[in-house]
Amino acid sequence: MIIECPSCHAKYQYDAERFERKPSKKIKCARCQQIFEIFNPAFAAPAPAAAESGESTFAKRHDATQTAQKIPTTPDTTEQSPIPQPKGDGALALPTGKRLSLAILDGPDAGTVYRIEKPRVTIGRANADLTLNDTEASRQHAVVEVRDTTYKLSDLGSTNGTLFDGAKIEEAVELADKSEFQVGATTLMLIVTDEH
Repeated sequence: MIIECPSCHAKYQYDAERFERKPSKKIKCARCQQIFEIFNPAFAAPAPAAAESGESTFAKRHDATQTAQKIPTTPDTTEQSPIPQPKGDGALALPTGKRLSLAILDGPDAGTVYRIEKPRVTIGRANADLTLNDTEASRQHAVVEVRDTTYKLSDLGSTNGTLFDGAKIEEAVELADKSEFQVGATTLMLIVTDEH
């Protein structure tokens, strides 16, 4: 470390080991004989750091307090937002704490898993959320609609129909976790897991 005499401003190289683990030491300037105190950087550094961490802890606490004050208003608006937009038998909304996916079990796209990230997912050969490389599927073939923990499958007037439990569906059917259905030559399964 470099030390400087406060009187004559002479600079010296000083080995920090010579502090012998003490916070400060008095030394005599070789040029002007002035005695002055120097401080061990090993002791000086933690003090400002502690003050900074104290401030940041206060700042964090302050932020946490502000966040805590905001929390009650945020869920209210989230809970109320689906209410103005009801469709059919309830508002379309993804369930909280659940992850929904459509796994393609059989067909040209077998092995693909599509994550459902919105409450209405269209399935078909073209212009659909989940596009299939299946010539037997209609362009807009079927739709899965999510209303919290209710999952419904509807056919969109497809040419070959949508099969559920081996039969063509005429109206919306309710799906559960691991429910399988067929769009064209493609077999899909709804998978519901807990969000981690």
